[in-house]
Amino acid sequence: MSDPRREPRSREDYARGLPDHHDPTAGVGGAPPARSALTLRLVLAAFGLVFCLVAGVLWLAGDGLPAWPAVALFVLAAVAAVDLAVVARRKARGEPG
Repeated sequence: MSDPRREPRSREDYARGLPDHHDPTAGVGGAPPARSALTLRLVLAAFGLVFCLVAGVLWLAGDGLPAWPAVALFVLAAVAAVDLAVVARRKARGEPG
């Protein structure tokens, strides 16, 4: 949990890297924790969202096709939308990537 007496973190704190942030083994073995390329994830999530929505709608527009593939595509679109929101929030906080 966060300490309410502590001042808020700055962009420099995130650029430098936070100790043990998302990795309880940070510093073990001498290698820094892996970082995600947030901009690439943002682009891929946006592409996945648009692609799955369009493909799902086109599938439903087809005559005599079962609906379950469209439902699966809409579930994937929802996952992409959540990922898009998470990545956008992390970028807005100033995390590196």
